[in-house]
Amino acid sequence: MKTRLLSSIAFVLIIAIAFILKFYVSNYFFDVLILLIGVVASIEASKIFTKMGRYNDKYMSAIFPFALMFTLIIGVVFDETIGIIYTIVMAIAVLILFAAITFLLQLINFKRTSLEIKTRKIANTNLTKYSFIKALNTMIVFIYPALLIGFLTLINHFEDFTFTFNGLAEMKGYISLFVLLFAFLVPIFTDTFAYLMGGLIGGKKLAPKISPKKTIAGAIGGFVWCILLSVSVFFIFNAFPTISNLFAATGINAWRIAIISAVGSVICQFGDLFESYIKRLAGVKDSGRIMPGHGGMLDRFDSHTFVAPIIFIAFSIIFAII
Repeated sequence: MKTRLLSSIAFVLIIAIAFILKFYVSNYFFDVLILLIGVVASIEASKIFTKMGRYNDKYMSAIFPFALMFTLIIGVVFDETIGIIYTIVMAIAVLILFAAITFLLQLINFKRTSLEIKTRKIANTNLTKYSFIKALNTMIVFIYPALLIGFLTLINHFEDFTFTFNGLAEMKGYISLFVLLFAFLVPIFTDTFAYLMGGLIGGKKLAPKISPKKTIAGAIGGFVWCILLSVSVFFIFNAFPTISNLFAATGINAWRIAIISAVGSVICQFGDLFESYIKRLAGVKDSGRIMPGHGGMLDRFDSHTFVAPIIFIAFSIIFAII
């Protein structure tokens, strides 16, 4: 328990420092944190999929988050000619390109690939078929978790995409700060209170074959408290006149926050169950050991991974209609 507590404190401090540096120095400091999360989580996901028998290229899995971040930053820097939609298209194009490169590398290194097939005793396959399937499996790791986590970078730069969201040009960093904080808090609120309410009330299990400790009462408790606390955070920010005016100008209000947090909470719990499911298939308890008492990076950000795109899309729709 002590190790878990100290690990949690260290994690919160790192996130807090990243938020401070983002707001007072530069958005790019938070991008570095997102990149580190993406790289470590991708390596962990690669290992899990390998243990599941879905063989993939661990080196390409580790390299892809760097290429993805570079692509997203290019989109930010050249926003006036690219825009956020084309930035996402570029990111998907890079993902497909890396999958193609992975396929070609398996064919080029045919001796190593052939030895791999023999060592792993894979029947009913050939060099081309195995290389293609391995490339597809690697592409899955590119998507989960790297591409999904990458949406945090887009959220981090909401106000920099002035070509797409011209109404955010004068928001002084407050809007992206709030939405990014919101993207982190929704999973934290959901996970924390699902754990607390589940332990307090108990009752019928939510998905006993996937995650035996999760209960229906915990899921409902996490959902309700997430909405209440998210709206409370909105009102705290809204109490400051400057931020209140910015919220009004960008269309952010309590009802929209409640709806987004409700959807986000459900997605968070799905993300948590999904990671539990693939770990069970792989026969592992934790995705890694980088966070003592918690497990791996993917264990800690399983919910964030799925909720980031939802929050990005929801707020993009809000900002697009102001």
